[in-house]
Amino acid sequence: SNDGEVIKMKKVLIIGAGFLQDFVIVKAKQMGYEVHTVDADPNAVGFQHADHYGVVNIVDEKACLEYARENKIDGVLTAATDYGVLTAAYIAREMGLPGLKYEVAQLIKNKYQVRKCLFENHVDDTEQAYEVHRDTNIEELANKIVYPVMVKPCDGSGSRGASRVDKAKDLKEACKYAMDGSITDRAEIETFIVGKEYGAETLVINGEVHVLGIMQKWMTNPPYYAELGHSIPTDLKKEVEAKAKKCVENAIKALAVNFGSVNMDMLITEDGKVYIIDIGARMGGNMIGPCIIPYGKGIDYMAAMIQNAVGDSVDLSVKDHCAVATKLLAFKDGIVTKLPDMNKVEEKFGVEIYHHLKKGMKVNEYHTNLDGCGYIVARANTQKEAVEKAEKVLDYFKEVLFED
Repeated sequence: SNDGEVIKMKKVLIIGAGFLQDFVIVKAKQMGYEVHTVDADPNAVGFQHADHYGVVNIVDEKACLEYARENKIDGVLTAATDYGVLTAAYIAREMGLPGLKYEVAQLIKNKYQVRKCLFENHVDDTEQAYEVHRDTNIEELANKIVYPVMVKPCDGSGSRGASRVDKAKDLKEACKYAMDGSITDRAEIETFIVGKEYGAETLVINGEVHVLGIMQKWMTNPPYYAELGHSIPTDLKKEVEAKAKKCVENAIKALAVNFGSVNMDMLITEDGKVYIIDIGARMGGNMIGPCIIPYGKGIDYMAAMIQNAVGDSVDLSVKDHCAVATKLLAFKDGIVTKLPDMNKVEEKFGVEIYHHLKKGMKVNEYHTNLDGCGYIVARANTQKEAVEKAEKVLDYFKEVLFED
């Protein structure tokens, strides 16, 4: 008889327990897994929802492994942050769990090596990619480059040390500026592209690449280039979107990504050229997992990602979906003087709001994702309607939050 048998709940470890990781923690709980999480912040929001947590720095691979071993976890993943990628790969390797190969995680961390790999494998339309260090003969290089180019630090994240160069005589100074902003004293030079930014979200299951969706993105102006919102569907022609998807698949194969989520950013030009500009080996941030892919594509992305991590069979079936658009709660400097009743706002405008605004809180002018105060998520029948709906709510907040 089966009377005495207890079905063992699988244990999943989520690396990071901040605002965006919390969605994954809650999802894993809903799915019936025993949820463990680690974060250096003792007040991390995800700790409230996990079954067990440890106050551990997510970049400390050894300490996180020790936590994972003590708790005999069955799967490990990180989401919406690059800091946990190496740690998750390390734990998976050491414990024999499903995961990204550690060498691949290391490669993806090195932005120049990624560019070089994509360039050499003709993955996208990149025409030139150079790396320079303190001993490079830049005068010589300056004469064989086709301008304009973008020069940036090899290991930078964000936009510090990046600049555009239009003439050979200005290359040396731009390289120095970029190397000064690099931990390894290295800079990369690539063609300056005029295009619109798009994102791609992919899940690799048993070595098979599933591109879940291509998303349109809205960005702040230079020099910061921070995300302001996403939408599905995009404004791309069918054949250009199909080409972008192919570039994503080829990039994943060229980089030998064997497992898990991959989040990519790309620039696409008016004439349909595709340039991959950034790759993270984890689920994207900014509500991609909880809202953009499930609402826009009908795929329960976070559930699939968790099933993949613990080695359960993965459900990628497509359910009902519609147009979706998000806008970040991004503002200028100010103090929140009035906080409206969010449930009423959601009802009035027919949107969802996820936020960490508080009355009296100081808000910084939006330059990077860290300055964001949350998200507006709007669904509609068309992209245009969804975007307009989200923008209307953002305008409302700009008026109401900072009343004198």
